[in-house]
Amino acid sequence: MTPHQPTRHARVPENYDPADFVPFAVTVDLAVFTVRQGVLHVLLIERGEEPYLGHWALPGGFVRPRESAGQAARRELAEETGLSPDTVAGLRPEQLRTYSDPDRDPRMRVVSVAYTALVPDLPEPRGGGDAAQARWTRWSGYDTDELGQLAFDHGRILADGRRRIGAKLEYTCLATEFCPPEFTLGELQQVYETVWGVALDRPNFRRKVLTSPGFVEPVAGPPRRTGGRGKPAALYRAGTATALHPPLLRPEGRTTTS
Repeated sequence: MTPHQPTRHARVPENYDPADFVPFAVTVDLAVFTVRQGVLHVLLIERGEEPYLGHWALPGGFVRPRESAGQAARRELAEETGLSPDTVAGLRPEQLRTYSDPDRDPRMRVVSVAYTALVPDLPEPRGGGDAAQARWTRWSGYDTDELGQLAFDHGRILADGRRRIGAKLEYTCLATEFCPPEFTLGELQQVYETVWGVALDRPNFRRKVLTSPGFVEPVAGPPRRTGGRGKPAALYRAGTATALHPPLLRPEGRTTTS
């Protein structure tokens, strides 16, 4: 038995009274991102009830007494967006952080466990549960004001989530999942520029990708013309690696692509 595993013989002290403590609720919120047609999008729902009736928000809700935060996150995502159970089961949300400011919810003291994910090829969502509607919303990835006034502190959660998924591209091969089965290095670079919001140096990016073991593999056959007057570009497919060694670090000090 591990030190953190409860025993069935654990006893509650006789002088313990739950009423001595102020009750509070635990919720989950999900910052889910995708890249569509070369543009970063975030999954938002329109609240169908107070507080913040009619405001856009992140999918989420209250953790039930007999479920974990992770279970609640998947349940709420399915209920509020109409995504199928199979689709939700295939997601791998990563715990972002806990938000516990005392006044973050006008109803009562609410602590939120937030999750984030960067996922490809999700279907169009639809509202359900207490969400009037759900949609993929285009976002530059920087100023949440362009999304309107989000409910609660969801603008803060969204900004934190965007930084997390940007970091994830530095040390994983996730970017290849947003490219066609056969892609050019220019198409792969566009994924990084979209999520990071910066313009990358093409020769430097190409060198880093091709020297990262297992990141991409060349595709046999003629190169493909990608438009413009440049020469045709070689094609690649995703390699066998899942992590990047060394990481492909975001350049500091570059201007944004937007």
